[in-house]
Amino acid sequence: MHHKKFIAALSMFCLLNAALVWGEEGGKRIQGGGSTMVTGGTGAPEFNPVITKLGFHWRDGQGHLECLALASSAAAGTPGSGNFDTNVMYVTGEITSVEIHGSTATLHGVANVTGLGAGSNLPFTAIAERGGPGTTFVLTIAGLTFDEIVLEGHITF
Repeated sequence: MHHKKFIAALSMFCLLNAALVWGEEGGKRIQGGGSTMVTGGTGAPEFNPVITKLGFHWRDGQGHLECLALASSAAAGTPGSGNFDTNVMYVTGEITSVEIHGSTATLHGVANVTGLGAGSNLPFTAIAERGGPGTTFVLTIAGLTFDEIVLEGHITF
């Protein structure tokens, strides 16, 4: 008899936790932020490094994405080349939907972009991997794809 009460209590606990994670109206919750490095940097032929400052959140059908890409104004191998002091791209936008499959979340939305790929109300897709340093974040916007590795920070859902 005690075994049935334990199972019932455990089931209720799991249901309550699921409600807290998914929200009162079934809305998913996802958030993340930190610093990333773009795989391959600027690409061929220079392969200059690019870092980003990334932040996003989604809860109960609403969310926002911010991503600032920084590069060095100094050429590789010269003094100051490790200073990421040039804003090469800024993405700010609304997340309109999220799909979660295992440890990966796909975010869809519309953003305004300055610098590379500049434009207004541009659709974007971002694929975020749950975890901390070493996990990935891939942003596709304005015909450009940025495959990023999280250096500092965390993505949770």
